[in-house]
Amino acid sequence: MGSGVEAGARGKVVAWALWDWGSAAFNAVILTFVFTVYLTDGVAADEESGSQALGVALAVAGVLIALLAPVSGQRSDAGGRRKLWLAVNTGLVVACTAGLFFVRDDPSYLLLGLVLIAAGSVFFELAEVNYNAMLVQISTRKTIGRISGFGWGMGYFGGLIALTVVLFAFVQPDVGLFGVTSEDGLDIRAVALFSALWFAVFALPLLLFVPEAPASRERAGGNVLTGYAVLARRLRTMWRTDRRTLGFLVSSAVYRDGLAAIFTFGGVVAAGTFGFSATQVVVFAIAANLTAGTGAVLGGRLDDRFGPKAVIVAALAGLIAVGGALVVLRGEVAFWVCGLALAMFVGPAQSSSRTFLARIVAPEREGEAFGLYATTGRAVSFLGPLAFSGFIALFGTQRAGMAGIALVLLVGLAALLPVRAPERDVPSEQGDQQEEGEKQGHP
Repeated sequence: MGSGVEAGARGKVVAWALWDWGSAAFNAVILTFVFTVYLTDGVAADEESGSQALGVALAVAGVLIALLAPVSGQRSDAGGRRKLWLAVNTGLVVACTAGLFFVRDDPSYLLLGLVLIAAGSVFFELAEVNYNAMLVQISTRKTIGRISGFGWGMGYFGGLIALTVVLFAFVQPDVGLFGVTSEDGLDIRAVALFSALWFAVFALPLLLFVPEAPASRERAGGNVLTGYAVLARRLRTMWRTDRRTLGFLVSSAVYRDGLAAIFTFGGVVAAGTFGFSATQVVVFAIAANLTAGTGAVLGGRLDDRFGPKAVIVAALAGLIAVGGALVVLRGEVAFWVCGLALAMFVGPAQSSSRTFLARIVAPEREGEAFGLYATTGRAVSFLGPLAFSGFIALFGTQRAGMAGIALVLLVGLAALLPVRAPERDVPSEQGDQQEEGEKQGHP
């Protein structure tokens, strides 16, 4: 974290960031590299039908997230229950993850696996709405960039450690930890229990040591439908009076889908175009998490110095250039160099996107704003996959898919450029200390 973070606040920052560390067990292990592969390759009758079913399940989850996230954030702001709902949704993610242990290596268990994966995805996104909103509670204008970068970095480093444990304790050995074997998918099912425990343990510090946010002056009222009516009014107001926030939500939704596509299809390109084995893909994933985490931490420091927009623009430009190079280069060495460079740029772009919104959002509206952040992202979540598959169909080669992802990033960058950057009015040391004191509940 470095200088600028008061000693008394440092413990809260670490506790907050440990949630990101723990959440990597769901994101990296369950959703990206291990359990979804088991569902499509091992549980489903065939890979094609399994992949199609997984896509449908995640699409349904995406629709639910888009509908629920903004109102969920709005009501947690108004009720002063941000941490409570973070705890509830985190617990539900842990329960869904643990439930995956019962998904045996048989097609009759595919539906159970898909339901648990989809439900876990919904609860995770709702938890993350409140988690992201808490960034404003534990930081000041002077430190928000490095704290956000520290959190993203912890997420990537947590993914690195979790994937390493999974690889050497469960996946690679013929007889893994606690005597588990691959019979009936027990090694991967045990990974689900490990991931649930990992997330639960590292979520506890935030729930124990970071205080609850105060309630908004605008109390929650009525039912959920009332919440949507309030949201619609605020969107109309935003269009009239705060087009910067609206413009950022739209532009970031586009390029964030490109960022997600890099990780979603990185392993596919590694195996299909560059000939990586399954073990090589996991090893690359570990290295990519380390690189992305380092980039996020360094990007957080640059964010506080130059502002989030400058970091995002530079990172997107780097991603577009490296992605274009990957289209024409050949060989494993080229993929390692370009792949890790992509990971280095992804971390800062993700971290500074969070701080950009946190710097411009109206006070006491953080939860609602990050709910919209999740919703806009889900609304265009088809762009990356569509561009990837479309370019493959157009040019007849898998490597062309990277050009499609680069195009999505370019469109997002072009949409971001006209959006006015957050004001960089760095407060004085006295003002910063006063701001920190107010967040700790004393004058």
